[in-house]
Parts: sequence; C-alpha cells; structure tokens
Amino acid sequence: MGVPAKKIDLNQQLAALSPAKRALLELKLMKRNGGKRAAEETIPRRAERGPVPLSQNQQGLWVLSQLMPDSFLYQIPKAMRLTGKLNIEALHRTLDTIVERHESLRTIFKTIDGVPMQVVVDHARVELPLIDLSARPEAEREEEARRILALEGRRPFNLSEGPLIRCHLLRLADSEHIVLVTTHHIVTDGWSMGIFHRELMDLYEAFAAGKPSRLPELPIQYPDYAVYHRRWFSGDVYESQLTYWKQQFATLPPILELPADHARSNFQAYCAYRGLQQTLAVSPELTRQINDFCRKEEATPFMTLLAAFKVLLHRYTGEEDIVVGSPIAGRCMAETEPLIGLFINVLALRDDLSGDPTFRELLTRVKDTALGAYAHQDLPFETLVRELQPDRALTHNPIFQAMFVLQNEPMPPLEFAGIKSSHVQVENVTTNFDLTLDIVERDGQYLIKFESNADLFEEATITRMMGHFETLLAGIVANPQQAISELPMLTEDERRQLLVEWTNTSTDYPANKCVHELFDEQVLRTPDAIAVTFDDEQLTYAELHRRANRFANYLRTLGIGPDTLVGVHMERSAKLIVALIGIIKAGGAYLPLDLAYPKERMEFMLADAKAPVL
Repeated sequence: MGVPAKKIDLNQQLAALSPAKRALLELKLMKRNGGKRAAEETIPRRAERGPVPLSQNQQGLWVLSQLMPDSFLYQIPKAMRLTGKLNIEALHRTLDTIVERHESLRTIFKTIDGVPMQVVVDHARVELPLIDLSARPEAEREEEARRILALEGRRPFNLSEGPLIRCHLLRLADSEHIVLVTTHHIVTDGWSMGIFHRELMDLYEAFAAGKPSRLPELPIQYPDYAVYHRRWFSGDVYESQLTYWKQQFATLPPILELPADHARSNFQAYCAYRGLQQTLAVSPELTRQINDFCRKEEATPFMTLLAAFKVLLHRYTGEEDIVVGSPIAGRCMAETEPLIGLFINVLALRDDLSGDPTFRELLTRVKDTALGAYAHQDLPFETLVRELQPDRALTHNPIFQAMFVLQNEPMPPLEFAGIKSSHVQVENVTTNFDLTLDIVERDGQYLIKFESNADLFEEATITRMMGHFETLLAGIVANPQQAISELPMLTEDERRQLLVEWTNTSTDYPANKCVHELFDEQVLRTPDAIAVTFDDEQLTYAELHRRANRFANYLRTLGIGPDTLVGVHMERSAKLIVALIGIIKAGGAYLPLDLAYPKERMEFMLADAKAPVL
C-alpha cells in the first residue's frame, strides 16, 4: 500500500509566500481586476465582420500617424540573410498564409463618420518582388543591398490603403538571398515578430516538402480582442486604473537631464532622434551572480536590473525622483498569446531614491512600484499623458526620458532545412528617448544594448557609461547593503587613470633656467597666442611680455633686485599676472597679501619680511 497523501493546506502555503511572490501569484490567477479567474472568462469572436473601433493601444499610434503621415518612425524592418537553396515559391506561399491567417496583417484604418475604424480586407496576397543583384561585383552587391534595405525600411505606409506589411527578396547569388519584411507598428509588436518567425519556419518547412500547414486554427483574431477589451476596459475598471496612475503622478516628475556632449536642439520632430546602438556582454560569471542574487532577494531579474539602472541614472544626474518607461506585453489572456497584433503598452515606473538607501532597500521600493504597475497595466500610456496634461515640448518626451526593456524570450533565429540564416542590420536606427537599455539573456549571458540619442551623446560617452553600469552590477551583487552613493562605478582603467596617471604630475624643467627665462622663450615661440584671459580682457604673450618688462624696469628704479621682496595687494585680474611676472623679471620675489587681511596683519607681514615696496 502506498503512503496516504498528506492533506495540503492551501491557505498556509499562501501565507508562507513573501508579499512579492503572493502579489505575483495573484496577478497570474486574477483576471486583471474585479476578481474573475482567467479560466472563467474568454474573449468571444465578434458577431459582425464589419469595421470595428481601434484598440486602446492603436489609438495613440493612429493619432501620431495623422500628425506625421510621411514618418517612418513606427515602422519595423526585419531582414534575414538566407544561405542555401531557397524555394522561393514555398517562401511566397508561406508569407501569403501568414497574412491570411492573421487579420491584423490584412487590416487598414479608415475614418468612418469621423471615427477611426479597423477594416479587415477579406483576402490579401503578399507581393514578393525579387531584386536580382547577382550580376554585380561582390562588394557592390553588399553596398547596394544595404542601400535598398534602408530605403525600403523607411518608405512610409498609408494606413488607410495598406497593405501594412511589405516583403522584398534580394538575390545576391544563386544560393544567397536576403528577405526583408517591413511592418507598421500599429499592427504588430515585438512579441508578434517572434510569432511571425516561428510560423515562417513551420510553414516554409511544410510547403517546401509539399505538405499542408500544420498550424492550429487561431482561437480569435485581433479585432475580436479590440472589441472585447474596449468593453471590458470601461466604467469602474477604467476609473480604478486611472485613479491609481493619477496617485502615482499627483506631482509631475523633473526632466531627467543626463550630462550630454552636445546641447539639446530646440526643435525635434515629435521626439524622434537619430539613434546610436552599442552592446555590452556581461560575463557568464557575473550573469550567474546576478541571477543568484535575484533568487536570494525574491526579486525578478527585471526588478533587480531596473533598480541598478535607476542607480546609474541617479549617480549621473543627482535626481532622486526618477521615472523610467518600460514596455509590457499586454497579453493577459491565453487567447492573445498566438496573435500577431499591437498589445504592448508602456508603464511609467516612478521611484523615490532619496535618503541614500542601500541597494537592498531600493530594490524593495522598485518591487512595490513594479507590482502596482503590473496590476494596473491596462491604461494606455497616451491616455495617462492626456489626463496628466504635462507641458508638451518637442525637445523632451513627456513623463520620462529613459527606457528599460528586458526581453524574457529572445526572438528565435530562423532555421530552415538546408538553409543557414543570420540577422541583417537595417540602417534605420532611430530612438524616441535619450537613453534606452535593452537587455536579453542568451547562452548564459546578459546582453545589454545601450541605445542613445546620437545628437546628444558621443559614442565614447556611452561606452564609458556601459563600463560604469557593469562595475555597478558587480558592486551590487558583492555588497547589496552598501548605500547607493557608495556603490562602485569606476572601471579599473578609470581608477588607474584617476589615482595614478593624473596624480603623476612630476615634470622635468631645465635646471639652469629661471621661470622668467622660460617665459621669454615661450614669447618667442608663440607671440600672438593668448596668454591671459580674464572676463572680457585678453593678453597675448607679446603684450604680456611688453607690460611685464615695463613694470620690471620701474621696480629696478625703486631698488628691487635679488633677495628683495615686493608686497602684492591686488584683486584677481590680468594686471596681477603682469605684476607677478614683472617682479620676477626684476630679480625680486613677491609676497602675496590677502585682501581680506586686517590692516594690522598686513603691516606686520610687510615689516617682518622687510619688503621695501608694496
């Protein structure tokens, strides 16, 4: 006989969980708000197939598209190099099937009775123009391919006409192609691109082998979600979430001004900046230490890395009230997980870093902020901005200027039978923020991409910031009880430069020459160079030399020579430099007298030093 199972007391188990774990469990079990279990509610298919309203997430992008009809800012170009024997017919059929399968990729946006609406086109065949570059020399092929990718990635979409997905195939050789897929963000997001990749692999493999599609039917379509979500996110649910965010932003945060290399432009079209990307690969050992620390502190890697990023921003700016934006997938129900569409939302995560807390104390604050934001994640960021009504400036993004992204599931590489694939960078780098940290864990390492506003920051500045962040992470896992002001940031090279190189100020001067003789040699070398600047006055070496000589000759008539002191009682000015050099040229030495000294103190110093001239 087996041992009878011990009765499990669920309430005791829940009580044993930490507050953070209990909140996370409740978020998984509860249907956002109102107490319904996710298993008890599903998203129904819409009854009518006509136009439907935009989703809450699409609304903001549609408004921006009306303001910037020719902008490529919200386009997503993805290119892959395919090496091997490519079945173009199977690839074309694959793309057609994906578009037919997902209504979002067949959606256009029309204004009906003054209201923007989603309109699903019944059938849409994907165009796959073949651009043959194989006859060109190899170097020219690659250059022309980069030019075409950049050009097509930037070619604007027309939301009212569509299609909002474009495909191109570049042939570089018989066994080498580049496929470019460009979509508009209003019908897709990062999670969607992972779905697109997986379905592309599955369908191509089946069609290339002459087999039918093996993909299961989708439970719903994106317009079904849009109808459901608009109905659900209204009334008490909407008011509850809006109240939470208004409490978080009862006062508006300060602008986060990172020390920049260049002045910020007074005009920037809707905060679309020229982007610069650099990547930091955290060592496997430090990655393991960070993950071990997260488990020990009962915090997710997102919370720990976000807290570290906020320490970096605090140390660079001195600000204690720091808001960082972070995207959230927005797929809270199972039916949404296999859909291509725009579900992503941005959370404005505001934390108080005052009081110089330890990192462990700050992490507790960040946990609370993140869990509260997750529980109220449905309010679109654009709605929050509209409700708060901050001062809108074209030079800054509203609410926050830095972004933090942690990708839990990296996009799978394309894997085709008999074909090797690799990612191709499309030269289309723009950024909406001053600084974005994009982190993914791959092969046991955190890969951290720093994306910065290239009009503000030089590449060397961001490289230095990357080193500071890596040092900061190592310091955190080594001693999380340190105050955030004391956590190390300088790299070993910077410490050596600061403590050794910059303090090594010894210089070999000619032992047989006096200071005024060295000065005279410099006058001969650069007579017209500026030697002294004070306020609006400037003296060249030649002018300083002439004035000092005249003053030295005057001092000699007063008996100033070797072993004679001259008292100097002057305010800081160009004349002070003339006087000091003139005294040395006369052969004397100067006795500086502070202007703040009492008269009696100066009389004593002059008498004690036996200085005949003041």
